[in-house]
Amino acid sequence: MVRLFSLLILGALTICAQTQNRTLHNGIVLPGAWPPGPAKLSAEPPPDPEYLRNPPAVIPIDTGRQLFIDHFLIDDTNLRRTFHAPEYYPRNPVLKAEKRWEFVENVGKAMVFSDGVFYDPQDNLFKIWYSGVDATLYATSHNGVDWEKPELDIVKGTNIVLPGKRDSSTVWLDLDETDASKRFKLLVARGHMKPMELHYSADGIHWGKPVGHSVPWSDRTTFYRDPFLGKWVMSLREHDGTMNDSQVAPGYLGRIRNFLAVDDLATGLSKWNESVPWVGADRLDGRRVDINARPQLYQLDAFPYESVMVGLFTIWQGQFVNREKPNQVSVGFTRDGFHWHRPWRGTFLGHNETPGAWNFANVQSAGGGCLVVGDRLYFYVSGREGDPNRRISGNTTTGLATLRRDGFASMDAAGFPGMLTTRPVKYSGKHLFVNVNSVAGELKVEILDEKGSPIPGFTKADAYPIRTDNTLQMVEWTSGSDISRLANRPIRFRFHLREGSLYSFWVSPDESGASHGYVAAGGPGFTGST
Repeated sequence: MVRLFSLLILGALTICAQTQNRTLHNGIVLPGAWPPGPAKLSAEPPPDPEYLRNPPAVIPIDTGRQLFIDHFLIDDTNLRRTFHAPEYYPRNPVLKAEKRWEFVENVGKAMVFSDGVFYDPQDNLFKIWYSGVDATLYATSHNGVDWEKPELDIVKGTNIVLPGKRDSSTVWLDLDETDASKRFKLLVARGHMKPMELHYSADGIHWGKPVGHSVPWSDRTTFYRDPFLGKWVMSLREHDGTMNDSQVAPGYLGRIRNFLAVDDLATGLSKWNESVPWVGADRLDGRRVDINARPQLYQLDAFPYESVMVGLFTIWQGQFVNREKPNQVSVGFTRDGFHWHRPWRGTFLGHNETPGAWNFANVQSAGGGCLVVGDRLYFYVSGREGDPNRRISGNTTTGLATLRRDGFASMDAAGFPGMLTTRPVKYSGKHLFVNVNSVAGELKVEILDEKGSPIPGFTKADAYPIRTDNTLQMVEWTSGSDISRLANRPIRFRFHLREGSLYSFWVSPDESGASHGYVAAGGPGFTGST
């Protein structure tokens, strides 16, 4: 069961140079051998990724909205960064057991256990796959809140799409797939240390027989698409010691994640033994004083959003003797696809300590990550009602939480005039857009040359003040909004902010504000993955 130490030895020998000196969309140059080898995991937080210590001299920004989740884009600022958590929908849970086949011994089962929530532009529906009683079930929605459970033909008269005992699973709607029969992809665990099954489907309903099996592996394993690398990434559950939840010995990490990037899911199933240690929890992940167990990384789902990969880290905080475990979710980011930056260890998606609450225990993320719905991001999570006196899951349901678009982090000015100057960037577009709340103050933007001198026509004095709360706001100067004459050359943006919050910026080729960034699990109005 314990494979970590052999992998540390074999990893360097078995890693393929999958990417040779490749430059990513953001100017980051990957090393010749990719992935870069086993991470050195410990209870100490890892150093900042190399791309933060030594960012590109000029950063291309043509792909996606540019988020302020780290200092990658920032040369100088006196603004203060604030991280934000989604807000739970007040009428949660949005999905719960209602049908007789969703109950066993009067306990309802209707939760995402990764599984997946996506918006399908083919028929303009939100679609969810979730864990029921020894089966994977399916529901649809027109608004992401009110769900309908169709009667299907797999198990006649039910919404079951894949019968059989299961643990966690992951569904991915692949909008870039050219083979219609593989448009939906599913990886399901039938139990701990059993082979996982891969299925394809044209409609997400009829999955048929497995197209392949992995080697036996730990149950809480998942996968996702990293379009920046052009790979499928397997987020493989591993363990660096004996399965002892009370273990707090120095150096013990418990549950960790292994990394494997493959071109094809089916052929990649045979390569799981080539995976390398990747990431775990560390001492900055909060420890509960009432349990006093070293936190562990129970699960990691990830998804592409705009110009970065976002990770949802389910942190195990120990196991009560007489109630369900209090897992909850934190957030992290990577710009190179392997090295995670987790500057904020606060609770992103949490549980509720109130007995009887739908999310009293064990909150975990959904496959696909989030959906873009207008000005909000929709996050779906599992919740377990539990029992304050018994170690059981109780009723399991699915809840919704929403966050402002691009709202993972903001750069704020409160009570002082603020300024943020970017590193040298380059673009090929025509119009600058910002996501900003400056209702109580104002934002002005100037454009500088590479050395930091204001460019005539785009100075602070030329800029029209922006006083609005808008996730899609065009920037204008007295000369207009067209900045295409500065395209394809290194420039800097300088943001002057008074009493407000700046969330992101980007340059669009047209006045619609299209960013050509990735939209995670999609949403109304999007016909593709970007």
